[in-house]
Order: sequence, then C-alpha cells, then structure tokens
Amino acid sequence: MNKTQSTSAEIFSMDDFAKALDAEAVSFEKDQLVRGKIHSYDSDGVYVDINGKSLAFVPAEEVAADESADLSALLPIGDEQEFLIIREQNADGQVTLSKRQLQVRYAWNQVGDIQSNKESIQLRVTGVNKGGVTVNFQGIRGFIPRSQLVERDLESLVGTSIPGVIIEADKDKNKLVFSQRQATRTANFSQLELGQLVTGTIVGIKPFGAFVEFNGNTGLIYIKQISQNRIEACEKLFTIGQEIKAMIIDLDEGNGKISLSTRVLENHPGEMLENMAEVMESAEARSERAAKKLFGN
Repeated sequence: MNKTQSTSAEIFSMDDFAKALDAEAVSFEKDQLVRGKIHSYDSDGVYVDINGKSLAFVPAEEVAADESADLSALLPIGDEQEFLIIREQNADGQVTLSKRQLQVRYAWNQVGDIQSNKESIQLRVTGVNKGGVTVNFQGIRGFIPRSQLVERDLESLVGTSIPGVIIEADKDKNKLVFSQRQATRTANFSQLELGQLVTGTIVGIKPFGAFVEFNGNTGLIYIKQISQNRIEACEKLFTIGQEIKAMIIDLDEGNGKISLSTRVLENHPGEMLENMAEVMESAEARSERAAKKLFGN
C-alpha cells in the first residue's frame, strides 16, 4: 500500500466511525420519559447516566417541589430512577431532565380519582394571600379560599399540614382548589350522631333559618325547628356570633347536611321565644329527654 492509499483509508475510517456512532446514538426528545442511573452531584444539580452521548443533568430546582430537600436522599448515587426530558440535548449532547415535573404529571393523574372519591388528603401550606392560602400537593400549587378554611389566623398555618378535599380541578389551567372545611366535616361526621347536643356559634341568618358552626361543622336550624310556636323572622331572635346549643335531628353525610333543632328542647310551645336563656342553661337535661323520646337514645 502506498502513502496516498494509506492516508485515504485513515480519513475514511474516521468519518465512517463518526457516522457509526451517530447511527447508534439514542434519540432523546422533549417530554420523553427515560430511566437513568444517578452518577454524581455538583452545586447546581445532579448528573444522570441515561446512556446518551454525555451525562444528562437535573437542575436542583427540578429535583423536587421542595427546593430545600436533600438531593442525596431523593437521588442516591447508583440509584436508577425515571425522569422527564424537559430540554433536548445541547451541542455537547447533554439532555436536561426533571424529577419534579414528572411528579407533577403523576399527581395530576391522581387528581381525578381523589376528587371522585371525595378523598381527604394532607396538604402543606406554603403561603398566605388576601384570598386564602396556597398549598402544595405533590408539586402542584393549589389554593384554599378563606371561606373554605377552618382557622382564622392564616399566618399560623404556613409550614403546617392541613386536610383538604378537592372542590375544583382544571389541569389545562393548572388550577387546583381545595376545601379544609369539607375535609374537616367529613372527618367529624363519623363522630356525630342523632340526638347529640352541640354547642356552636351563629354564623349566618337567613329567612329560612340560622346556620350554626361547631367543631368545624356547619349545621342549620330551620325556622320551624327553632320553636313550637311560629316565628316571623330569625333576625329578631338571633345575632351573628351568638352562642347557642341545639340538638342534631338529622344527618345527611352524602350532602354534608346537618339539621339542628332547639324546638325539641322546649318544655312548652314558645319557650325559646319567651326565655331562651333558661332553655340554653338546662339544655343538657332537656336534650337527654328529647333524644329518648325521638330516637330512643
């Protein structure tokens, strides 16, 4: 072989080798799921071996929803895990991955079942705004309106976990709204029973009756259940913030409705109108008699 032939063969073989490598290279695309082995850490994130041209990279903020989480605990060296490609390979062949966004994707897949089952889940409160509190559900930023919270001191909730039930979910708008009130009510419903005397606060007065809040639940004293005598207007009898004792006469767990009565505590018709203080003072004894009469308790 002469010198010219040798040089041509060497050039051909280098080009051919490069093409062969490209032909064998795995194709990585955005939004693709890949499995990789945790290789090493640096100050900005984690390197992962996904059998590509170079190690893939998971930025620290893409490891978990909680940026203060321990990387070594979530992604131990040598561990093989699944990731989501969020940026295709750069000029150096490096692919950018995310564990956090994959977690969010899986979380949204769970939302439908959780909502249909009216399941109560624990939520970490991450912040407070004028309308309520923000929460975190497996990486999804959710919201609990002030009207759906049990606690009044919202600042004290930050950093704590509270129960919530999904009341609105829209994946396309990335909207997830919860109710702590409904979750608390569901938890408390099992502790309620017909004939039980409860002590609560008047939180709403309507022409048809008064709403009473007690232990995270809200019950209704329908106007005909206030007294055996006819009542013209609830506003003349009750005030917002007033403490009252009433007996549970009906429970509708499916619709979350609790019906209360002070009528059954009266010793004679109209006593709630004439001397409410006396009815309230001896409500315990009165409720025992009424429960036996109505429910055989």
